[in-house]
This record gives sequence, C-alpha cells and structure tokens, in this order.
Amino acid sequence: YNAPIVAYTLCGRKCFYRYEDSDFSIFNNVLNAQDIQVLMNTIDMLGKYRGVPANRWLEEIISSLEIRFGIKCNSENLISFDYNDRLKGLEYLSFIIDSTINHQTLNIDYVSADGVFSTHVLHPYYVKQYNNRWFLFGMDNAEEIIKNLALDRIKKIEKSECLFRKNEIVDFDSYFDNVIGVSVPYAPYPELMEIQLKFSSRRFKYVTSKPLHKSQKVINDTDCVVSIKVFYTQELEQQIFSFGPDVEVISPLWLREQFIQR
Repeated sequence: YNAPIVAYTLCGRKCFYRYEDSDFSIFNNVLNAQDIQVLMNTIDMLGKYRGVPANRWLEEIISSLEIRFGIKCNSENLISFDYNDRLKGLEYLSFIIDSTINHQTLNIDYVSADGVFSTHVLHPYYVKQYNNRWFLFGMDNAEEIIKNLALDRIKKIEKSECLFRKNEIVDFDSYFDNVIGVSVPYAPYPELMEIQLKFSSRRFKYVTSKPLHKSQKVINDTDCVVSIKVFYTQELEQQIFSFGPDVEVISPLWLREQFIQR
C-alpha cells in the first residue's frame, strides 16, 4: 500500500511501528498494492510522452490520474477535475467499455431527446466523452449505419446473441476531425462549410487562446474575425449561440440570416 511506516526504538532495543503521517489509512485508498503499482507503471510510461506537441492531451490525463489515485498528494484539496456524478447512464460505462474491447454485440433500449423509444442491436466500436457526457458509437445491425447513443438515454442494456461484426467502415482516429462535438453526418457526407465569425474584442482573446476547432484561422485581427471549416451540426449551432451577443456570423449568408432571425 506504499504506507508511510516508520520504526521507533525504545531503550535501544524495543521497537514499534506507526504511520509517519498520523492521518494515513490504507482504507482511504480503494486500490490494492498491485493496482497502485500497475497504475504507477502506466503513468510512468505515459509520462515519457509529456511535452510532445502532438500529445499535449496526455498532460491532462496523466495529471488527472496522479491526483485521483493519490500518486501526487492533494491533501489540501487544491485541485479538482470536471465530473458530473449525477449524470445518468454512468453505471453502464464499465460494461460498455468491456463489451467494446471484447467485441460483444449489445441489445439496447433507448429513449431519444424527443422521448421516442427504440431498440437497437448494436456492434460497439468506440466510446467517447464530450461535454461531460459519454457516447457509444457502433454499427446498428438493422440499419447498417454508425449510430451514436448517449449513455444517459439508455434505459436497458444487455449482451446480444448476434454475432459481432468487425468495424470495417470508420476510422475513429479521424472520424471527428470535421465536426464540433460528436454528431457526424451520415454518409454521403455534405460538403465542408467555411464559417466566418466576428467576435467582440474581449471574447476574441478567449477564442484565439481556446480555438473552436482545429481548423480555426484568424482572418482579421483588427476586426476580430476567425474562420472554421466543419460540417454543420447541432453542436456547432449550440457552440455559436453560447457566445451570445459577443459573436456575429459573417458567412455563409444563409447561416447569417438564420442566426439573425433566431
């Protein structure tokens, strides 16, 4: 348990042992000694890639693991990570990840955001977190298209007897490259849109330090205009609206008119 045990002597011969930190308890850690060692080895391995520009996302993951599992001390509770423990469907996450790894087809009862009930025989291929929600991607056995199911809308999930179909359709390393969020238009894909947005000077600094999308380019520094090249999705629309009066849609014209009307 990597317990901070120290030995003390009395009269030069008698020994006793206690925790150097009187507040320490092995019961404060849900991981056993072997779990901790495996975790530390993993963090150490991932740490070799720290500082590599292409792997900047690792820094957040490693730091999160170190704090969450006590590899780095957070005794004063100085650090927190974004997490929604009231989100429905989290109880399915471990089962879904195991099924995805082990190529286990699933039967899923699902209720959409509009309240429509449906059942799916799904071949699970990929699990993704976005905006503090988890999403399962897989081949719908009946429709033979990639479906995106939010875990918080799943009502029931169990193993299916249907033979698993290997993913030969989607490369998830690039699947989300042209969208904001997790909704990817079904094939055949529409053409990519170049969207130009003008921000208030105050919000422009925020947008340039945290780009909306990896395709973002600054068109005009003086006028605070940027462009992104993406598919049009509901998440994109929500993202733009989230800036309120700090954003103006410049182009395309149909999108500008739509946002003016709304």
